[in-house]
Amino acid sequence: MPAATSTRAAGADATSLRILGRANSFNVRKVLWACDETGIGYVREDYGRGFRACTEPAFLALNPVAQVPVVIDNGVVMRESNSVVRYLAAKAGREDLYPSNLVDRQRVEQWMDWIAYDLTHALRGAFLGGMLKEAPWNNDWFVNQGRKDLIHDMRIVEAHLAANGPYVTGATFTVADIAMGLVVNRWFKVDGFDKPETPALAAYYELLSQRPAYLAHGRNGLP
Repeated sequence: MPAATSTRAAGADATSLRILGRANSFNVRKVLWACDETGIGYVREDYGRGFRACTEPAFLALNPVAQVPVVIDNGVVMRESNSVVRYLAAKAGREDLYPSNLVDRQRVEQWMDWIAYDLTHALRGAFLGGMLKEAPWNNDWFVNQGRKDLIHDMRIVEAHLAANGPYVTGATFTVADIAMGLVVNRWFKVDGFDKPETPALAAYYELLSQRPAYLAHGRNGLP
């Protein structure tokens, strides 16, 4: 196993949590942001594109879908970034980030699940195919459809924030904003097509940018 490449230890044992995944990964960045918001210490190890392969047998034994991040907490192995973010907030006892009230919790999770499916699918075409020209996403039809879907989805978020903001679930910052914050950063970074004006999203982007953890892992110069 490679040596750790970065650590945080704000109010927690820095070696208790291991994060396997490159720091420039979209999904790893969510977990790093959550750790910094909650003060949970971690050790991160580089895996994924440009680093150790996720197809190595040792990694596949931890995550058979061969994707980062993998998070290991006291021997418990976890995958899927949105799920891990919710776990970390609950572990830290942060009711403000991830409420135990089932109605409030559902309002958080419905946005995170929508982001994980609809918005992520749209970004494959608009960003991976259209901007990075990565195969197999760089198919013309898929790129154009991804751009169309992304505009449609971000208009939904724009209208929602304008009517119900300033945060995704209303007055307070939650883990839904961690998932949305990475998407919004990418929305303002992606290019190659005409995007509508989104003033509510722009205001939300600036609001999130008041958080040091977002500047470290979200709006940090990466798309």
